[in-house]
Amino acid sequence: MNLLWAFMLLLGIGYGLVTGRTAAVTEAVLSGAAEGVELCITMLGVMALWTGIMEIGERAGLIRAISKKMRPLMRFLFPRIPENHPSLRYISTNFVANILGLGWAATPAGLEAMKSLAEINPEKEGIASREMCTFLILNISSLQLLPMTIIAYRQQYGSANPTSIVGPAIAATLVSTLAGVAFAKWMDRKR
Repeated sequence: MNLLWAFMLLLGIGYGLVTGRTAAVTEAVLSGAAEGVELCITMLGVMALWTGIMEIGERAGLIRAISKKMRPLMRFLFPRIPENHPSLRYISTNFVANILGLGWAATPAGLEAMKSLAEINPEKEGIASREMCTFLILNISSLQLLPMTIIAYRQQYGSANPTSIVGPAIAATLVSTLAGVAFAKWMDRKR
């Protein structure tokens, strides 16, 4: 992937130089760099806000309460994880963050879930368990009711209605999550 991006970047710069548009290439590089820094600062603020809110929810017991409500779903999706295993809490936290569209805030819980699932993995090292595969599929499909990251991007780039993405995002992520659950269950029974 890095080679592909490097090739496209060098091709664009080369084309600009050959066609005599050196000033335009320089302007694009400088304005792109400035815009990248602005976007990073904006997204850092969004990430800090929502990661803080997730931490407050964790300390207030909200995440634990939501995890308890999600137990029937967790039993269905991950039947081989022992009851009250820490990985279920990490998975629940990851799901809640993803549902709120906070992919960056979901990452720490997702990493902890995978570490925790690795501890109870009956397979030899280097081979993912069924639970690990199911979690990865559901984390990637990521049902989102409020896509905060995309809304922030749209706001940053001057969208007239940044929240107009909510309906299509719910539909798209619902379909991808249902397809992910169906695939995971089908593969689980196939084994």
